[in-house]
Amino acid sequence: MTGGIVHLGLGAFHRAHQAVYTQDAGGWGIAGVSLRSETATRPLTAQGCVYGVEERAPGETRRQTITCVEQALFAPGESAAVLALLAAAATRVVTLTITEQGYCLEPASRRLDVAHPDIAHDLAGPAVPRSAIGWLARGLERRRRAGAPPLSILSCDNLPRNGAALRAAVLAFLERADPETARYAAANAVFPCTVVDRIVPATRPEDVERAAAATGARDEALVVTEPFKQWIIEDSCLAARPAWERAGARFVADTAPYEDMKLRLLNAAHSALAYLGQLRGLATVHETIASPGARELVLALFAEVTPTLAPLPGFDVGAYQASLLRRFANEALPHMTAQIAKDGVAKIPARILPSIRLLRAAGAPHAALSRAVALWLEFLGDDAMPRRADVFGADLAGDAAFQKGILPKSNARSTNQSAATIAAASEPP
Repeated sequence: MTGGIVHLGLGAFHRAHQAVYTQDAGGWGIAGVSLRSETATRPLTAQGCVYGVEERAPGETRRQTITCVEQALFAPGESAAVLALLAAAATRVVTLTITEQGYCLEPASRRLDVAHPDIAHDLAGPAVPRSAIGWLARGLERRRRAGAPPLSILSCDNLPRNGAALRAAVLAFLERADPETARYAAANAVFPCTVVDRIVPATRPEDVERAAAATGARDEALVVTEPFKQWIIEDSCLAARPAWERAGARFVADTAPYEDMKLRLLNAAHSALAYLGQLRGLATVHETIASPGARELVLALFAEVTPTLAPLPGFDVGAYQASLLRRFANEALPHMTAQIAKDGVAKIPARILPSIRLLRAAGAPHAALSRAVALWLEFLGDDAMPRRADVFGADLAGDAAFQKGILPKSNARSTNQSAATIAAASEPP
C-alpha cells in the first residue's frame, strides 16, 4: 500500500473528484472513512476497493477505473483502525467531504455549534466520536502524543472559506476539550481553503445495470459524473502531498475569488433549480431548467450576482455562466432535485445570502435571489424560518423590507407561475 491520505466522508463526490485527482497524480493511496453509513464501504470492500467512474455527456460516455482507494472503513465499527490511521506518521493529508451540515456550525455565525448533539457528545469524551470535528480532534491528540509529523487537513465542501472555517471549528473544540492539543494543532496542522466543482448525482440501480451491460462486469460501487471537474487549492499545504497539479488541480495564493464565483453562481442556481423542481414535481435538474421560466430565473440570478464578484484575470465570467447552463441541461446525467434540496439551512446562508447582503449594501436589486430564497421557504412550508437569526443573521431576520421580498407569493404558487413572473421574480425591496 502507498497510503498517505485519510479521507472522511466516503461518498460519491469524493470517489468522483479527489480520488480521481489522486489516481491521475500517482504515488499516493487513500484510506476512505465513512462516518455515518456502511452504504459506501460495503460495495467497495467487496470489490477490493476497485471501482469505476463513468463520465457522461450527451452522446458520449467515458470510463475510468480507480485503484487508489486502498481501504474503506466504517468509523463507528472500526474506530481503533480509523484513529490509528489519523495518528500514523505515514498519514500526511486528511481530506473531508461531509456536506455543509457535517461541520456542525451555526449557520449565520459559522462558529462551532457547541450545543449541537454530536459536538456535545464528543466534548464529553466518548471512545467513539460522532462528528468529523471530534474524529479530527482525537486524531490530532494522538499525533501529538506520538510525535507524528505535521498534517495538512483539506475541507472539500461548499463552505465559504472552508479551510478557515474548519480550522476555527477544530481549535474551538480542542480549546474546550484539550487545550494542550489545541496549541499543538495550531502549530502542526494547516487547513488550506479549497474550491471543488463536479456534478455527481447519486448512482441509481439503472446506472449499475447499464454499465454492466456495456462492460460485462458488475460494479456496485460505480459513480457517475460529468466530464467537467475543478479543484482549486490554497498553496499552503505542508511539504508532503500528492502532485495534484499534475492531474489538473490548481494551487493559488487566494481561493476566495474562485470560491465566490462557484458558490454564488453554480451553487446558488443549483439550489434555486432544486426547490423550483421539487415544487413543480420535477425529479431532475435537466427537466427543471427546461421548464417554463426556469432558465430566465437562472439568468436573472447570474445578472444580479456578477457585479458582486471580484475580477479574475483571464477568466471569462460569461463563458463560465454559459457552461453552467449546459451542465444543468445535461440529460445524460440525471441529477435529482431532491438530492440538491437537502440541508437548505446550511446551504442557503453560504450560497445565496452573502450576495443579497452585498447587493443590499450597494442599493442594488436582488429580486431573483430573493425569489430563490422564497422557493426554499415554500418548499419547507415553514413560515417562521425567515425570522430565525441563527440562519438569516440578525440583520436580515430583522429587515422588514427583505422579509417581504422573500415571502412566497400568496396569489400564485411557484408550481403554476408563468415564465415572465418567475423571471421578473418580485420588485426589489
